[in-house]
Parts: sequence; structure tokens; C-alpha cells
Amino acid sequence: MLNPKPPYPAQFREQMVELVRAGRKPGELAKEFGCHATSILSWVRMAGVAHGTTPTQSAALSADERHELMELRRKLRQVQMERDILAKATAWFASNGDKTFTRSMR
Repeated sequence: MLNPKPPYPAQFREQMVELVRAGRKPGELAKEFGCHATSILSWVRMAGVAHGTTPTQSAALSADERHELMELRRKLRQVQMERDILAKATAWFASNGDKTFTRSMR
């Protein structure tokens, strides 16, 4: 009977989790380090559960980020309103262009 491969050391699994969190793809890491991508994904999932976070919680915004997002949305609404006003003014001037200019009196 074949001996199963011994489990990967905890330090190795932690390094893989950190690399995935840093933006590396599990498939790339699997090829580079000789393990399976599903193992890496499993380690990442278990690490999230161990720290009491779910994928939605880990992606949650901090208070500063939430404040910045609210501020950016407010500014976006302001810019959109200004754009709409300018578009209406441009349309009005375009349709009433002949009526707005008068000859200078001599």
C-alpha cells in the first residue's frame, strides 16, 4: 500500500495563505511550490474561519474607508448635478441662440 504524503508544515500553509491574501493566485503558487491549488484554497478558507472572519467580513470597509466612500459618493452626486445643469443650459442657449444676441445700438 502507498504511504500517503505527509501533511504540509503549518508554517508552509501560513505562508501560502499570506501569499494569496497578498494577491497571488492559488494556481500559480501550486505550480511554483508543488502542492495542489484546492489545498491552498482550503487553507485560506480555514484561516478565515480560525480568525472569525468570513469572506464578506474580510472585505468589509474600515471606518475611514466607509467615510471616504460616503464623501466620494456625495461629490459624485454634486458633479452629476452640475453636469446636468450645464447640459440644460447648453441646450437652452442652442435653441435660443438667435434671440439672445441683439445688435448694438449706434
